[in-house]
Amino acid sequence: MSFYRRNLPHWHPNGKAIFITWRLFGSLPKGVVPGRSHWATRKQSDTATPGCVPESTGRSACATKTAGWEFRRMDAELDKAATGPLWLREPKIAEYVEAAIFRGEELKQYELDTYVVMPNHVHVLLWPWITMERVTGGIKGVSARGANVALKHTGQHFWEDESFDHWVRNDVELRRIRIYIERNPVTAGLVQRPEDWPWSSAAKRSDTATPGCAGSDTATPGCVRQRTGRSACATAAEPIKGGKQQTP
Repeated sequence: MSFYRRNLPHWHPNGKAIFITWRLFGSLPKGVVPGRSHWATRKQSDTATPGCVPESTGRSACATKTAGWEFRRMDAELDKAATGPLWLREPKIAEYVEAAIFRGEELKQYELDTYVVMPNHVHVLLWPWITMERVTGGIKGVSARGANVALKHTGQHFWEDESFDHWVRNDVELRRIRIYIERNPVTAGLVQRPEDWPWSSAAKRSDTATPGCAGSDTATPGCVRQRTGRSACATAAEPIKGGKQQTP
């Protein structure tokens, strides 16, 4: 179990996939930003995110009503894109973020499963091989530098410091999160099909069209690693897992 804290505590059990979300600086009105008191602490949960029951108890983990509601409210507000900057809808800026995500996998910091770059936020599902603090610091730092240069905003705050993360409890939740991530552009009314949004694992899988991994299969979003040359075709029966992090 790894732990780090910014404004919120972050607990990450070894061998578990992590669903992580981060957003542009100033992308939410103050009344919608989740406060520290709305998230579970270590005494209540293994994680500062919507998961409430410690895995060590043997009981099924579930989101606390407050934490889960806060995340859904935050994400719905981000999808409206009514407040703050929308730099990520610019192709060049979105490509900086994608490149940083791919680069982290090339450096063997994690195994990438599913992702989407929205106009003002990013969702990623991955299997970390290093601490999540280093993972998020790397992706956000590299992409912010490149984006700020392109926007002529060098030295300005690009990302919000705090990220939302949630460790995945089981294969059912893993599949649900994959669908949630890739359908986000559809939910937000940006496209009709997940594969139509160019900055996502759904689009990359559709572009490469590997056997048995059709672009229309939105329920099984395994990411095709174009940069690493590896093909990963997730199915409901065979979810992608990071081999180096598996525990008996």
